[in-house]
Amino acid sequence: MTLLLDMLASPLMQRALIAAVLVGLIAPVMGTYLVQRRLALLGDGIGHMALIGVAVGWLVGGALSLTPHDTLAIPGAVVASVLGAVAIEVVRERGRTSADLALALLFYGGIAGGVLLIGLAGGTTANLNGYLFGSIATVSLSDLWVTIALAAVILVVGVGLRPALFMLSHDEEFARASGLPVRLLNVVVAVLAALTVSVAMRVVGVLLVSALMIVPVATSQLVMRSFAATMTLAMAIGVTVSIAGLTITYAYPLSPGAMIVVLAIGIFGVVSLVRPLLGRRRPSTDPHPDLQDDVELREAI
Repeated sequence: MTLLLDMLASPLMQRALIAAVLVGLIAPVMGTYLVQRRLALLGDGIGHMALIGVAVGWLVGGALSLTPHDTLAIPGAVVASVLGAVAIEVVRERGRTSADLALALLFYGGIAGGVLLIGLAGGTTANLNGYLFGSIATVSLSDLWVTIALAAVILVVGVGLRPALFMLSHDEEFARASGLPVRLLNVVVAVLAALTVSVAMRVVGVLLVSALMIVPVATSQLVMRSFAATMTLAMAIGVTVSIAGLTITYAYPLSPGAMIVVLAIGIFGVVSLVRPLLGRRRPSTDPHPDLQDDVELREAI
């Protein structure tokens, strides 16, 4: 209890805690759509692109003599990740074979270009590691306000458009036949994923952000049947591991981002072991037990 009170009394940890809670809340929202669409690694690729935006922000900040030089790092990451996400979505629509190669070029080109540009901007290895693996202790008040604003957008759009986005994720062809603007919705998902990566970058880093988006969803899918329930439980898991990881690393000199992801994977492992003991019955109203969520799909139409 004393440890928790000490942590809450620190302005730095207050900012870190708010950022961690927001990231734990929004990352599984977008992760639910990505897992349903079998695009679990999209967040990882966007994270690589975001690193270029961070580097460009460093260069511009240095040229403008801003203090600190990384003042524009997060805005740069937002712009680069959104552009990268839209580019990935365009490539994805053009065909599976060519998309694999193009996505690989975007991913590796993004991280390599980001490393080189940060070096040219005068950044150090410590600065780079902060973005690769997270540096929640460096979250400033301006970073926190940006995080709050982006998190609000992600929650409003991601939850507000859930019926349409669920239909898109479940069956894109059916969504198109139903008259939904599939191409626009695809771009919306890509942009929201990019914003999520930008928000989560300071907490878990670009190399681990995809794990926080996907692992809570994978855990939730083991025990939940419906899409909405899966998303809700995944959000709860994300918030829980974020708070727990931050608290543990306040007491011990460990990486908060890595601890958060390890806790999420640990919960997945425990649930995987316990789930066979609990059993899982399909509802009698499900006419196609081999097709997950088809009951909710009818209700969403």
